[in-house]
Formats: sequence, structure tokens, C-alpha cells
Amino acid sequence: MRAIFWPRASSRLRAVCFLLCLLLCLRAIAHANASRVPGLPPVRGAASPAPTPTPTPTPRSFLRRFVDWLSSSSSSPSPSTSTSLSPVLANSGQTRRDWVDDHPRLVESLQTYEDQVVIRFNITHARSEAALRAVVDRMLLDVWGFTDNAVDIRIPNRRVRFLLRALPSSLRESHSILIPDLARVAAATYPSRRHLPVTLQSRGTAAMSHATLSKNTDVTDVYFQDYQPYSVMLAWMRLIDSMFQGRGTVQLISIGKSYEGRDIPALRVGIRPDHDASSPSREIVLVTGGLHAREWISTSSVSYAAWSFIQSIDNDPIVEKILQRFDLVFVPVLNPDGYEYTWEVDRLWRKSRQRTKMSYCPGLDLDHSFSYQWNSVDHQNEPCSESYGGDEPFQAVEAARLADWAQAQVENGSKFVAYLDLHSYSQQVLVPYSFSCHAQPPNMENLQEVAMNLAKHMRLSNGELYTVTSACEGAVPGSAGPLVEARGGSAIDYFYHELGAHYSYQIKLRDTGSYGFLLPSENIVPVGEEIFQAMKYLGDFLLGNNGHEWAQEVPPADGQAGLPPTTDDNDEKIVELRRR
Repeated sequence: MRAIFWPRASSRLRAVCFLLCLLLCLRAIAHANASRVPGLPPVRGAASPAPTPTPTPTPRSFLRRFVDWLSSSSSSPSPSTSTSLSPVLANSGQTRRDWVDDHPRLVESLQTYEDQVVIRFNITHARSEAALRAVVDRMLLDVWGFTDNAVDIRIPNRRVRFLLRALPSSLRESHSILIPDLARVAAATYPSRRHLPVTLQSRGTAAMSHATLSKNTDVTDVYFQDYQPYSVMLAWMRLIDSMFQGRGTVQLISIGKSYEGRDIPALRVGIRPDHDASSPSREIVLVTGGLHAREWISTSSVSYAAWSFIQSIDNDPIVEKILQRFDLVFVPVLNPDGYEYTWEVDRLWRKSRQRTKMSYCPGLDLDHSFSYQWNSVDHQNEPCSESYGGDEPFQAVEAARLADWAQAQVENGSKFVAYLDLHSYSQQVLVPYSFSCHAQPPNMENLQEVAMNLAKHMRLSNGELYTVTSACEGAVPGSAGPLVEARGGSAIDYFYHELGAHYSYQIKLRDTGSYGFLLPSENIVPVGEEIFQAMKYLGDFLLGNNGHEWAQEVPPADGQAGLPPTTDDNDEKIVELRRR
């Protein structure tokens, strides 16, 4: 009996040892972050490893899946801890490995970026901008941004020569490489091995008191260390809603469903005497982000501003007065389908995921899909273009849902007084109208004055300069010719003209081109703080104080007497207002 049993036991022991060794090897491999994604170039300044052939992604074997399951089981929390984990952790499932490592399709798209660059062209004449627009439409290039006398374009290296041949000589000699290692910069925007907020996870989704919350403000400090995928963002919004159920100051609402059936969530924040967050007939300040999927900083900034107002209710008199008068509605991502696609497949996807008349060119540009002046002179009719807004107004499902929700609010007695549409990049505050520079809003002078102060308060927050201009302007100031990007059907024009939000702005956040849409996550908190400070000024202005009450209530530094509010006339001059 013993002679038969021990050989079997020995073979079982060897099998267990083999699996344990294999487990240790696989866990060591899991430490590879985005800087070691197969096929990507080495990090700048790092020693280059010996070149190795790029492996072809293959389906995981049963053994690999089994070992992965064993790994997750061995590293899972104890039963006493697991019962308190919130859905934020459960929905993410990415606390042990890099996001990139676990998404083969994303790795493939990042590998295609290896051969791509972002080029900046210096534009000085209207005819140069028109020539560039013609080539962009013909080659279906991706225009990243355009500011005063500059246009940024993403293009594969192999097509640069053909692009330059098609341009006038003045443009051939006035361009530079803005981002040479696009794959590396794109991969770096995904979360690394850092854990999601442990403190937040341990609180679960049960309602908790504001006193408890105020002692754990570091919770969201961790949450905002990284960009977050749609599932984590949605769970976080549900958690915030549950925290304040008893106070009636926060309500999680749905703007509607996306084309692929995802919720378009929003946080409605306001202080009501009856503590009923659902009561109608309130003045509304609407803030949206994520109309363009790849502009992650816009999504995080909306969430950060919402949280900043929520946690400041009891300790900031200006915030309290703003929320007593207005409902602030925060929509972090209006384009959840496209946003999810940037996390799963293509980091630089811009449009929605809706089918078009060309099956191989899906997606609509939400910011060219609203009805007001939709069919402007420069309207884009090519479905494969990045600025294609559809063949009719509100063809984009998500734009239609936002308009339907807004119209329903007006019918219920609410009134839109302001609208902020966050985008990236170029650090600009844009005023209506965007469809044409020949038409101006009746209150243009007030629009520009408020825009200048928005830019000023954003600069005072962290020292970053934001300029002010009309949304209709292109790369060349005052150009009457075709712009490098299509016009018409914008969200700010629609809310200004159709819904009476007479202080409507599009704010293009950081930076000015060094990273473009791929802004590192270290900027999430400072950019969010810039928006929060701008919104505090806007709310105070809408209260009728024109910002003066806020300036008078700034607390003095420790050990110093309160100082009267000061003004810096130089900062109020044209350096803050770029009339183009």
C-alpha cells in the first residue's frame, strides 16, 4: 500500500510545485507596465533593450486562465474584508495588472501609433489655411487642434512626404514635429499598477454621513490620481449619490441612453429648502465633458468640479449661496460609447460609435450634431472625417438625448442660465457663435467680460494662461475663408440660442500642444481646480455680485489682517482677451 501511495503523492507534489513556480513567473511578468508593452519604443532616457521580435497575440490557454484564476484567488482579500469592498473595485478588476497589459486590441492599436507623429504647421495667411483644409479633407487626416497661427495634425510617418508635396511651399518650410513618440505618450495615460482608492472601496455604497465623509477627503485624492474607465466613473457617481441621500443635495440622474445602450449619467447638485432633490423649477448651470471621446481631461475635470462643490457645501459661503440659488448639473461623459472604446481599443478615438451610411467609417462628432445652424457653410459631409456631424440635425443619439433632457427641464419650469462645455486642448475660453463670425450674440460684450474673468480665475489657480476668443475663429485671425475644421451644429450655439443659456462657453483645457489629448494624469487635480475656481466666479457673477463678494470673503493668511480686494489692471487687458 505504501509503495503504491507515495509515488502518487510524489507526482502530485511535483505538480503543485510546478504550478507554484509557474505562478511566480507569471506574477513577475505582470509587473511589466506600459513602458514594456510589446512593440512599443523604450521610454525616453531609458536604456534600450536588445531588439526582440514582436510576438503575435494569441488566445490564453486553459492553463494560463487557470493560473490567472489561482493568482487572483490567492491575492484576494480575506472574507472579513471582501464584504466591504465597493463596486468601484469590483467593476474595475484592474488592481493587480496594468490596464494596457490586459487589453490585446489596445496593444495592437498602440503599435500602430509607433509610426505616427503629430505635426504643427505655422499658418499666417488665410489661403494657407484653406489649402491645408483641402488636403486634410482629401487625405482624411486627424486635426488635433488649431490655435492662433498654428494647426496640429496627426499623421503616419509614411504619409508625411505626400502631405508636404500637396501643400504650398510656405507650409512645407513652416512645420515641426510636436509629438515624435505618439505610442509612448498614449500608453502612459492608462492607469499603472497603482491601486484604486482603497479608502473609498472600504466604504461600500451604503449611505454615509457628511461628517464621516469630511474626515476622509483623501478618498477622492486617490481617485483623481488616474483617469478612470466608464465603469469605475459610474460606480463612483453612484457612491457619491448614496453618501448624500439624506441631505437631498446630490442626485444621480440619467440624461438618457447612448447609441450602444449605455447610461449617460449626471450629478445634479443643489441646496433646496425642502431637501427634495427632485423638485423642479430651478435655474440650472450645465457642465458637460467627454463629447469627444479621447479628451479624457474634460471628463475628469467635470467629475472633479462636481466633487469640489459637494464637499465645500458646509465650509465655503460662496459655494453655499451658489447652490441655494442654482442647480449645477455635471455630465462627465456625454459620449460613453466612444469613451469606452478609447479604453478598450483605440486611445485616440474621437467620435461616437454610431453607424453611418458607410459601415467602415462609424461615429459622429457630437459637437457638430446640434440643430442650431447645423448646415453651415463649412459643414462636413464625409462620414470618414473626424468632424462629421451626420446627414441631419440630431442624428447623433447622444446629442439628441441631451437636447431632449434640456427641453424637458424647460417645460418643467427650469431655466438654463449658463453652460460650460469642456474640451481639450489649447487653453482657451471660446464664446458663441461658432457657426459664423458674421453673427454675434446680443450680449457679446458681457460674454467676453465674463470669459476674461473665467480665464483670469483659472490662471490665478495654478498660473496657467488661458486666452479668450470667439469659437468661430480658425488658425488665422479674421479669416473669411474655409477653416481647417468644419463649423456648425455646436453645443454652445444651441444652448445659447435655443435654450437661453446666455453665458455659454466652450473651454479648451490644458495643454498647448506638448501632450495634446494625451495629457498626463498628474494634471487631473490642477486642471480640475482651475475649472472649480472658474465656476465659483461664474456662480458669484450670476448671483449679481460680479465676483466682488467672493473677493471680499477671501480669508486672510495666518497671523495677517484681512486685506482689501485688489485688482491687477494689467492682467485685465488684452493679454487675457485675444480678439482674433
